[in-house]
Amino acid sequence: MDSRRAEAFSDGVFAVAITVLVFDLLSIGKGDLYPGVLFHAWPSYFAYVVSFLSIGIMWMNHHTILGHVKRVDRPLLVLNLLLLMVIVAIPFPTQLVAEHLRDSGGTTATVTYGLVMIAMSAGFAAMWVYVVTHAPSLGAVVAQGALRQSVPGFSLGGAVYVAGTLIAAFWSPIAALIIFGALAVYYLFEHLPSPAEEPGAGKPPAG
Repeated sequence: MDSRRAEAFSDGVFAVAITVLVFDLLSIGKGDLYPGVLFHAWPSYFAYVVSFLSIGIMWMNHHTILGHVKRVDRPLLVLNLLLLMVIVAIPFPTQLVAEHLRDSGGTTATVTYGLVMIAMSAGFAAMWVYVVTHAPSLGAVVAQGALRQSVPGFSLGGAVYVAGTLIAAFWSPIAALIIFGALAVYYLFEHLPSPAEEPGAGKPPAG
């Protein structure tokens, strides 16, 4: 299958997941509205921002991954599908955090959020490792050596998500959310070789 078909389908899933996040904000202020009501809802804003950044940056990196290949095989499609299954579930723990961060359920909600993020990170790492190890058959142009060098830095997020989840469980859910948000900012910067750097990209064919 042409990689563009897989990317188009994935873009639709990302768009749905990131749009659903705002639904939790729509109920704020439906009753009496005064400044205290809006301020009291700060966990909803916090959870929304962290999840929006996470999904948006996931989409950017997903675009980079598929930009390296010209075609996708069935195993890569399966890995992509499993990753999308996790991504589209992110609004669920986001709502849990928004509703329970300030009460006794805050720890459970944030740990659930962290577990979903760990699964997401594992899915991304598995997809990238598969692309790296099957680069020639998938039509990648960048040398495998250059691709392999990016694996440790790109996979670092999994360990940080685990650490954040443990912090949520045994210390502070709010501190864990801050870590998750900081990790989203970390992935805002490029940690994968750019497909635009492929040898000969943009050059006319010889002869």
